[in-house]
Amino acid sequence: MTIDVGPRASACPRRGAAALLVFGALLLGASPATAQRLPAVEADRYERCMALARNDPEAARDMAERWRLEGGAHPAEHCAAVALIGLRQYADAARRLEALGNAMTKAPPALRAEVRGQAGQAWMLAGDTVRAHEMLTLALLDAPEDLDLLTDRAVAAGALGRPAEALADLDRVLAKDPGRADALTFRASAKRALGRLDEALLDAERAVKLAPKSPDALLERGNILALAGDADGARRDWEQVAKLAPASEAATAAKANLARLKRS
Repeated sequence: MTIDVGPRASACPRRGAAALLVFGALLLGASPATAQRLPAVEADRYERCMALARNDPEAARDMAERWRLEGGAHPAEHCAAVALIGLRQYADAARRLEALGNAMTKAPPALRAEVRGQAGQAWMLAGDTVRAHEMLTLALLDAPEDLDLLTDRAVAAGALGRPAEALADLDRVLAKDPGRADALTFRASAKRALGRLDEALLDAERAVKLAPKSPDALLERGNILALAGDADGARRDWEQVAKLAPASEAATAAKANLARLKRS
């Protein structure tokens, strides 16, 4: 039976707001007399812009562009890029985030890695997995132990049909944080692609135990069970996915698998 493995890309930057105060301190063009006042003021502006990006991305984009013309520099560019993601202009967002990461030569390495990681996620959403993998690899040069970046690069490697590379990154993640259900789910997928179904099922079972309502974990366990010949188990997992998140990409894959199962 051919199975639909479902989505493997994150839907948005995970940690954009976490850089708030650091971005506020990275303003360019501040005179010495005003440098001490600007970070707090601009950090507040950045926070408002990012909040607007979540709720009204078009208005946030306009605010960020006005701010950029007024000298907002990196924080304004970042908010504009995040707003573009909200507008589903993923390629434009990715290009801006990539350019921002490249321009942040004086920024702390961890912050530059943050932005490049977000560029990688945006390239994934834009469908350019090669550039996504490249950006995530660049990000990891600055933050080699960042577990989110390793997980994202593993997702990209898996999407490129390189499950062994994905497995290597996910092993590193889970060695440091064995309780990550997302990494367990992705590692189960990589092991499934490598034909290691028994090991894949163990990871999928752990992922479901940690996150029993995760559509991705349930979908993956169903995929593995189907390949292992347990049609009833696969059906139960896929039906649960369709109930838990009926409008999700995981549910679309689960429903397609259920239809194939019914025809077989």
